Amino acid sequence: MNVLSLFLPMLQGVPGLSLDNNSIMSIVMIVGFIAIFYFLIIRPQNKRQKETEKMLNEIKKGDPVVTIGGCHGTVYSVDGDTVVIKVDDNTKLKFNKSAVATVGDKSKVAETKLAETPAEKK
Repeated sequence: MNVLSLFLPMLQGVPGLSLDNNSIMSIVMIVGFIAIFYFLIIRPQNKRQKETEKMLNEIKKGDPVVTIGGCHGTVYSVDGDTVVIKVDDNTKLKFNKSAVATVGDKSKVAETKLAETPAEKK
């Protein structure tokens, strides 16, 4: 049974309104596309944005980070909207918090440092 056939008799009593199946189907399809667009695009994007904001607000000294430019380092200090990242022993770079792409855990950074150390030659 067609669902629209249930609602069509209710709308026929409205004066000045002439709806046929084609116009009702058009309205239903437009509403359906808007719903699909919302659930597939807008809602996941809002969820990702909230997670990113939470991650940036929780940055603290000592956290390993990667910037959007690919710079790896450890957070040296956090001041408002900026973060100073220690890249090497004497090298510190100042970035906006929005330039931080990911905040990693310390175990991953330790594994990366172990992998980067050159093997002993015999």
